Amino acid sequence: MSDAEPQAAFKRVMLKISGEALMGDQGFGLNPPTVERIAKEVQSVHDLGVEICMVIGGGNIFRGLQGSAQGMERTTADYMGMLATVMNALAMQSALEGLGIHTRVISAITMNEVAEPYIRRRAVRHLEKKRVCIFAAGTGNPYFTTDTAATLRANEMSCEAIFKGTKVDGVYDKDPAKHDDAKRYETVSYDDVLAKRLGVMDASAIALARDNNLPIIVFSLDEPGGFRGILAGEGTYTRVQG
Repeated sequence: MSDAEPQAAFKRVMLKISGEALMGDQGFGLNPPTVERIAKEVQSVHDLGVEICMVIGGGNIFRGLQGSAQGMERTTADYMGMLATVMNALAMQSALEGLGIHTRVISAITMNEVAEPYIRRRAVRHLEKKRVCIFAAGTGNPYFTTDTAATLRANEMSCEAIFKGTKVDGVYDKDPAKHDDAKRYETVSYDDVLAKRLGVMDASAIALARDNNLPIIVFSLDEPGGFRGILAGEGTYTRVQG
């Protein structure tokens, strides 16, 4: 830590990233250098004294909706997607512990040999001890996305904000990859996200955040130092709020 560490804007946050974020330039699976780069971003925020929860999607390995679209029974496909998130969580745990950060993978589906079961009070205690908690296997229920799982756990853990790491530096009125005149919102309301279908998170997650007045901060995970920068009061992002 340097002599003049910036004061973090939040004490406890949820970082939600997609499984695709761990693929790097590959079309599938895990890219270890990319996992390590994201782990270093988490480390830089951990060094500020911020308590960190994480939820990682499973789309780089298996996506339940795609499985069901190809004729698989939806419930089975969703459970397979949940198992994919456990694999990603273990990869991230390995990378974080390689950087000297104590990390716990906490699974909504019981698998004691590889992860702790979800017990709220125990998870809170891990956070108080400055361990990073990675919540895996979604909510443990089919038909719910990891966006909803992240919002649920963020509320249960009393997080002050959800940080949604994406490929773009905020929420735009249209796809910035396809439209040069796309405009980025500085702030946008939960209701506008739902009404305009801005695609920040799925509708269940947005409604759950709105009902509990939990801000969602959308930022670029590809921007080095972006996660730490926002917590230190800098950087480009969109804040979804009431």
